Amino acid sequence: MDKTQEIKKVAIIGLGAIGVLVGHRFSKKMPKEDLRIIADEERVGRYIREGVFSNGERCDFQYVLPCEETGPADLVLFAVKFTALEEAIKAVHNQVGPQTLLLSLLNGITSEDVIARTYPREQIVYAVAQGMDAVKEGGRLTYLNAGKVFIGDEIPGLMSSKVKRTAAFFEKTGLPYEIAGNIKRQIWNKFMLNVGINQAVAVFGAQYSDAQNEGPVRDTMLAAMREVIPLAQKEGVDLSYGDIPYWLDIIDTLNPQGKPSMRQDVEARRLSEVDMLSGAVLEMSNKHGVKSPVNEMLYQKLKAIETDY
Repeated sequence: MDKTQEIKKVAIIGLGAIGVLVGHRFSKKMPKEDLRIIADEERVGRYIREGVFSNGERCDFQYVLPCEETGPADLVLFAVKFTALEEAIKAVHNQVGPQTLLLSLLNGITSEDVIARTYPREQIVYAVAQGMDAVKEGGRLTYLNAGKVFIGDEIPGLMSSKVKRTAAFFEKTGLPYEIAGNIKRQIWNKFMLNVGINQAVAVFGAQYSDAQNEGPVRDTMLAAMREVIPLAQKEGVDLSYGDIPYWLDIIDTLNPQGKPSMRQDVEARRLSEVDMLSGAVLEMSNKHGVKSPVNEMLYQKLKAIETDY
């Protein structure tokens, strides 16, 4: 690879669970000045005052305000909640140049399209994170399984230079990753999981153990996941019911006392990503004339929970 293409300067926006995990790993293998955490003054003050921790170790991050003229980064990672994505896209403006790669670590199936409204789609590396069982409370992240980041091109089977550059950087920094031959299928597959486990655990006030064992949480999770499959097929994505056992095996490896981010949002009385999950399912259901009663129930219950905050 041409050394001029090597990823050296990286910006991350969003210090939720995935942002802290990835940023902490990068910080171990990069000069501090080359890793920028983009955040507003209020957040920066809190991060410095209270600290940001990953499995008990304090993260030594460089914080950069959106207005600072640092010059473009080689790679910008979006790790915010879906509800904050539009704001994040504006906040990283000074980090993005003609050669900057853009990578979304958000759940769901729409974040790349949202980013592409502002920045060139040809600079976007499609990605999805899987298998992480992190819990973040305040500024403290704990996890047993770091999971893996899958990356790839929008066109199946393509191996572009931007994917190779990203893979080389992940290799250098020790971030677990895999290049997916069909990343859009991988993203939809993870979306199916999140539609099930995130929403079911949040609505029932449960934890991963309730999804690992027989009962109403697991039944609801599986029913919600099954409703995604006909929608994916209508959208040209080859999901099938045979994909579900893979996720059951993954769920069995999660920390039983852990819980997904949506459950953590409900506990903290924050707005959740329901519009990105069952909201997106219902939008596609209306588009294709398909009924999704379980997701409709979950959507209504989660919206009612948020209304009660």
